[in-house]
Parts: sequence; structure tokens; C-alpha cells
Amino acid sequence: MCICIREHSIREMKRSRDTEKRSEINSAIEELSVLVIVKPGENHEAAPARIPTKPFLSLCYMILQVLDKVGPTMVVIRQDIDQNIKRLEAMYESNPLINSNLVEILKSETSKGIAKKRISGSKSFVWLTRSLDLTSALLQALLVKEPKKNMEQAVQESYDATLKPWHGWISSAAFRVAIKLVPDTKTFMDLISEKDEDCDTLTEKMQILVSLLVPFLEDIHCILKVYKLDRLKSN
Repeated sequence: MCICIREHSIREMKRSRDTEKRSEINSAIEELSVLVIVKPGENHEAAPARIPTKPFLSLCYMILQVLDKVGPTMVVIRQDIDQNIKRLEAMYESNPLINSNLVEILKSETSKGIAKKRISGSKSFVWLTRSLDLTSALLQALLVKEPKKNMEQAVQESYDATLKPWHGWISSAAFRVAIKLVPDTKTFMDLISEKDEDCDTLTEKMQILVSLLVPFLEDIHCILKVYKLDRLKSN
């Protein structure tokens, strides 16, 4: 048992060092490349719906680092993401056997009538998914070559399309105030790129990440609809 724990710790330390060497974009691509979702209806009896908890949270952590580069505009959103990651991590640690699958959390909380409660694991999962939606929309907006569109417009449009419909007026008002603090597009692109990485290489990586994120999120939203959590609003 001790040997297994020690080996696991060594692997985690190595993974942490490797992550430090890569950009958040690269790390997110790597996480998504191995993250497989099993949807309901896909040979359901042999393989029940599954979204692995730890890889999903690792992806959310990487995306959090990308959103950090947007600056103070994302402070409120960042705090929510961080809290939701920690809540699901705590649930996982409390029962790794059951909670290693996010769909089992949705199923259990739905059956107990607590899935839509303020501090449920299901609600945390919904909001983390929407944060991924925001990131996907932002990257897509930046990949569209429109000379008149600046970073502020890209962030605003991405927020309007993903989070705003579900936010209350307080969160929306806070975002409107903070939107003026976003960096310009070049600064943001420099912040998410690796050292000495040229624009074409970064753009290609962003395209790869988007191509992985879009179908991944579509699969998640399909599962959320099954549990009637896709229209969940903030309290």
C-alpha cells in the first residue's frame, strides 16, 4: 500500500513539473485528447454514461489558467470556478469509488432531489461546463479574423452567449464594470503562448483545442439534458 502511494505521489510530482513546462493551451489539449465521455444510448447496458471526474477537473484547472490571462474581468467567474472545482474534488475524495464518475453524482443527487440545490455537486458541474463554454466561445471569437473586433468585444460576446443567460443581475453588473479591464488582443495572445512561440503556431494550437472542446461540450450538454440540468440558473 505504501509503495503504491509513493509511486502515485512521484507520478503526480512529475506531472506537475511537466505541466509547468507547457502552456495552458498545450496542457488543455493533452487533457482533452485522453478524456473520453460515454453518452447515454451508446451501448448503454454494456457501458453506462460516464464522465471521469479527475480528468474533467484537471481540464477545468487548465482552462482556469487561460481565463486568468483575461485579467480582473474574470475575478468573479474565477472565484466560482475555483469553488466548484474544490467542491467536486472534495466529493471525489470522500468516495472515489462512486464519485470517480460525474454522471453517478448527477444520478445520485437527482434521485435525492438535491441536484439543483445551491451547493450540490451537480450544480458545480453545470457551472464548470459553462465556464468551458465561455472559454471555447472566446477562443473561437479570437480565431475569427475580423479587424474591427477587439479583445473587449470578443470577451463580451462570449460572455453574452454562454454565461449571461444564466447569471443574475449582480453577476452581470459586475461583469459590465470589469469588462473595461481586459488586455488588448496581442497582450492576451502573448500571455497564453509559450516562450518564443510564433503567432501561427499559437493559432494552430487554439484551433486544435477548439476542435476538441466543441464536441466534448456537446456530449456534456446532452447528458445535462437527460438530468434536466441544462436550464439551471444561478440563485
